Amino acid sequence: MAEIIQKDGTWVFDGDALRLTPGRDKNVSLFRKTLGELVIPLGALAGVSFEQGKKAGRVRLRLRDGADPLLHATGGRLTEPNDPYQLIVESDRYGVAEYFVDEVRGALLLDEVPADPVDEYLLPGPSLPLSVSAGDGTASFDGDHVRLEWNWKTEDAKAAAGSRSLTLTDIAAVEWHPAAGLENGHLRFTVRNASTKAPPKYDPNSVELWGFKKDPLMALVAAAVQARLPHPARAGATDVQDARPELPSAPVASAEDGHDALLRRLRELGELRRTGVLTDEEFTMAKQAILKRM
Repeated sequence: MAEIIQKDGTWVFDGDALRLTPGRDKNVSLFRKTLGELVIPLGALAGVSFEQGKKAGRVRLRLRDGADPLLHATGGRLTEPNDPYQLIVESDRYGVAEYFVDEVRGALLLDEVPADPVDEYLLPGPSLPLSVSAGDGTASFDGDHVRLEWNWKTEDAKAAAGSRSLTLTDIAAVEWHPAAGLENGHLRFTVRNASTKAPPKYDPNSVELWGFKKDPLMALVAAAVQARLPHPARAGATDVQDARPELPSAPVASAEDGHDALLRRLRELGELRRTGVLTDEEFTMAKQAILKRM
């Protein structure tokens, strides 16, 4: 058995599987703490690496394509602090990290685990039931039904339609996308025979996300639903992909237009703080991100 214990988390390898437990340090993200412990069967791994740095290094796992519903639902968009498949290692534990990586690599070679894609999920997805509030709504999933409920920040026409309840058989695809720059993110469900090109702000089957602390938690809902949908590598997967709505492309803006948009965004953030939607800490973080772009 190989084990490495760090503030960032504890990883244990028993020869058959890796057990990844997030740490309790304040720097460990809310997403990883909420996701909790993961058990990765050896057969789901495509590789492992250790990268050294001056002050800290990282052990990274690479999973086989199609093995994890979380990676499929997020499309590789999880940022480093939220990535459950990397562990920050302090410089005085580099020797332990190298031993850990060698043990996992040796087992992959001994068991002749292929790095090919798989056509079934080898991880179960997040635990259920699950409910997350972020952006303009709350998304809940019990294994059979997705429920979307709106808050006072929801666009009026979208809220007027009331809460949504989708059965798993209604859903053709699910996608989570984080906010980036001036573009808001979303958790979007593509409903069979009811595709739409409406932006998430107006789409009754989408939760719009604004780039705040709880946004990544919506990826847990996406992964839990994805784990119960047909695997994309199996027959009919092409139809599932085709069912996703085609979103309108963003217009190309001039530098002057971009500057004006950033100023508008700052004013919007100020209003959200004044009305109590944002805490002072969230407002400061969002403001700093916009000022850097300016």
